[in-house]
Amino acid sequence: MMKLAVLVSGSGTILEAIYESGVEVALVISDRPCRGLEVARSNSTEALLLERTLFNEDFDREGYTSQLVDSLLSHGIEVVAMAGFGTVLTEAIHDAYKNRVLNTHPSLLPSFPGWHAVRMALDYGVKLTGCTVHLATLEVDSGPIIAQEAVPVLPDDTEETLHERIKAVERVLYPKAILQFIDDISRD
Repeated sequence: MMKLAVLVSGSGTILEAIYESGVEVALVISDRPCRGLEVARSNSTEALLLERTLFNEDFDREGYTSQLVDSLLSHGIEVVAMAGFGTVLTEAIHDAYKNRVLNTHPSLLPSFPGWHAVRMALDYGVKLTGCTVHLATLEVDSGPIIAQEAVPVLPDDTEETLHERIKAVERVLYPKAILQFIDDISRD
C-alpha cells in the first residue's frame, strides 16, 4: 500500500470516515490545533501540527508550503489527501506530488469553486449540488475530477442542513475515491 498523508484543519469527520473505510493513513498534518489531530492519534497515526500563525497578507505561503512538503517527504509519503484543509498551498506541493494530491469539495465542480460553495449553490437557486473529489492543482478547485455524487437541494434547506447532507455523501465517496486512486496508481 502506498503511504498516504491526510491534511486536516477541523473536526476530523472526513478523517474518521477514511479510517472507518479501511484506508491506511501514515501521517496526519494540520495547520491549526483541531480535533482532527486527536482523531489521528486515537487511530495510532503520527499527527503533526505545522501551525499557521498568520491569516493575513503577511502569511508566508511559500515558506509554509515548503515546510509541509519537507515533512511529507521526510515521512516517505507518496499520496496526499486534503480533508477540510484550510490553507491554500503553493506550487511546491504540486512539484513534489505531481498528480498525487487529492481534494474534496462540497459542490459539483466546476460549479461553485472556493470557500463558500454551499452558500453559493443556495443563492443561485440550484436544485442539485453535491460533492466532488478531484486532483488538486494550483488553481483552486480546478483539477481533474475523479468522482462526483449529487445531492438534491430541498426547499427548506439552510446552508447548514445542505452542507451536512453533502458531508454525509462526502464521507462515503472520498474514502472510496482514495482507495481507487491508490489502487490505480499502484498499477502504473
